[in-house]
Amino acid sequence: MTDRRSLWSNGEVAHVSLRGQVDAARFVEGEVHRITAPLADLCAAPRGARDRQLLLGEAFHVLDLQEGWCFGAALRDGYVGWVDAALFAPKQAEPTHVVIASTSYVKTTPGLKAMGEVKPVSFGSQVSVFSTSDGWAEVDWGQGTLPRTRYMPLPHLAPLDYLATNPVSVAERLLGTPYLWGGNSSFGIDCSGLVQAALLACGLPCPGDSDQQETTLGTTLPANTPAQRGDLFFWKGHVAMAVDNKTIIHANAHHMAVSLECLQDAINRIHAQGDGPVTSHKRLD
Repeated sequence: MTDRRSLWSNGEVAHVSLRGQVDAARFVEGEVHRITAPLADLCAAPRGARDRQLLLGEAFHVLDLQEGWCFGAALRDGYVGWVDAALFAPKQAEPTHVVIASTSYVKTTPGLKAMGEVKPVSFGSQVSVFSTSDGWAEVDWGQGTLPRTRYMPLPHLAPLDYLATNPVSVAERLLGTPYLWGGNSSFGIDCSGLVQAALLACGLPCPGDSDQQETTLGTTLPANTPAQRGDLFFWKGHVAMAVDNKTIIHANAHHMAVSLECLQDAINRIHAQGDGPVTSHKRLD
């Protein structure tokens, strides 16, 4: 129990489930808040480096508050860190729908040609829909104790319990998304963020970082096993998903985007740049 990414304790405050297992001044139950901004960084420390990101509507179990930063864990995968407290609203309405378009938006007016303030919203974001009319959804854009109505294109949304059927098809929706270290959105994403987004959209549990994914996901296959669609290939610090037996999709710094690449070309390139061979080829169970 030493990986800070999964330990619900910051040394001063810990979750009640850890009583007797870790040292802490206080043990608390905490409470769940939801992100009210289009995107929030999940940081290693207050004002520290970004580890991962949280999307609009995502749940975060808050355990501690220090100098305007909340310590806790993302409920999607238990990833622990700090988030700017200004990006939460504890009384926000519970989400009812999830964004299934690669990128969507909210605006202050309904209707195709109606003008109004527009803000982008990423794939995977969660919103509360109050009503629908003429292809538009009225959603809660609450930034405090009172909701503020905004509107989204209804075809960009699905009920919260909607599950995609194929992780690779989900990843393909994000082709061309810019590469961003620690990114989890269609505004910017990294290799493990892409794999996690694809699996979570299909209802498959998935941790946040590639080393965690390599440890927990799927079954390791013998070397030289032909790839099948959906297989995962891991390198030190990198992960890709097979599209077919010759092609992978991955978010990578070489193309600075989510891209398709010949598997063998990627193996050769990554080895040549000094990042070593494939460390495992895994098939999802």
